[in-house]
Amino acid sequence: MRIGWIQKVVDKWPGKRIFGMYRFLPMFFVLGAALEYSMINWKVGEISFYNTFKKRQAKDIVEEKIKKYSVV
Repeated sequence: MRIGWIQKVVDKWPGKRIFGMYRFLPMFFVLGAALEYSMINWKVGEISFYNTFKKRQAKDIVEEKIKKYSVV
């Protein structure tokens, strides 16, 4: 019964005959772009996902160099 309304929405989505299951790609493309935009631009306080990722990446590079040169 709960699946019934989902099936109705899927069946009413345009392009079924021409594109088949690929008719949903534009929706997922837009959702992915919106997610990427939110991860870069939305901030909680002064922190965003992008800032956190860049800090972690820099930390990993420094740790790798320290490890590389401390062995020698």
